[in-house]
Amino acid sequence: MKLLLLPGDGIGPEVLAETRRVINVLNAHHGLGLDVETGDIGGASIERHGTSLTASVLDLARASHAVLMGAVGGPQWADMAFELRPEQGLLNLRKGLGLFANLRPAYCFDALADASTLKRGVIEGLDILIVRELIGGVYFGEPRGIEILPDGTRRGFNTQSYTTAEIERVARTAFDLARQRDSRVCSVEKANVMESGVVWRETVTALQASEYPDVALSHMYADNCAMQLVRNPRQFDVILTDNLFGDILSDEAGMLTGSLGMLPSAALGETGAPGLYEPIHGSAPDIAGKGVANPCAAILSLAMALRYQLGRPDLAALTETAVSEVLNAGYRTADLLGGEGSCVVGTQGMGRAIAERLSA
Repeated sequence: MKLLLLPGDGIGPEVLAETRRVINVLNAHHGLGLDVETGDIGGASIERHGTSLTASVLDLARASHAVLMGAVGGPQWADMAFELRPEQGLLNLRKGLGLFANLRPAYCFDALADASTLKRGVIEGLDILIVRELIGGVYFGEPRGIEILPDGTRRGFNTQSYTTAEIERVARTAFDLARQRDSRVCSVEKANVMESGVVWRETVTALQASEYPDVALSHMYADNCAMQLVRNPRQFDVILTDNLFGDILSDEAGMLTGSLGMLPSAALGETGAPGLYEPIHGSAPDIAGKGVANPCAAILSLAMALRYQLGRPDLAALTETAVSEVLNAGYRTADLLGGEGSCVVGTQGMGRAIAERLSA
């Protein structure tokens, strides 16, 4: 099996170095047999190759079983045109691999129940999976742009649109995953004010009735869902939503668990196509190079790849257990609240502690 590592920018190289440490242990002690290649993406690719994603790296990604990315972006590229920025490399990678379903779990480890800004009674036992459509909607819709109006003022515009086929393929992913969980899907849109939301609701409803009658389906407007995630997050099992709302709601749900440094993600396409796995915390340029970033989200992203793409759900569970054990032992990076008996470590310290448990 082949895995492509794309460290990227900011803290990306730091957290992926610890993920590579875990891979080495899984190869050496648990028979994983994973071949690893490394490539450039984002700002690192711009600096070395003049573009945020080269054709050769995209070819490497297509030839891999899975791709694991660190992060892209940084203030040094903020003044570039949108189509030239580091983030465009990520968008082009998603598009080039046909990755239409973004899986973002929000899981509360028992040891971190007090790290959330919400009360323990609200957050304890949280286990949500958000399935977000990834390559459609307002981020990719046409027409888009900025124009000068006759009176000299400027107008920025973007187009939100979805076809039946785009909605059905991501909805199937959500329903299939719900069958492996509690068999409940909450579909989220704004059908009260958006025509694209009407098509979304009607399409999801018809699909559930025809193919997934065993999965309970409910609907919720996006603004209400944002409120309910803070009010009573444990009411949800699988949340299905579009690109824009999913971008916002998944970050909100992620922060419920105490830190974005704990949240992995997966982006999946058609069966057999390589998926993209990445922590959701971003490049965090303010702490890049300081050795304090939390590598858990990157390591848990590897666990998702082991479960969904690499055919080793046993090693996925083993990796997740190692992370849980390290947290239970009191290890904390700077983004996590401490507590009595906690041991604050850096990026390498957390990675090393997880790897040691996997090699024991």
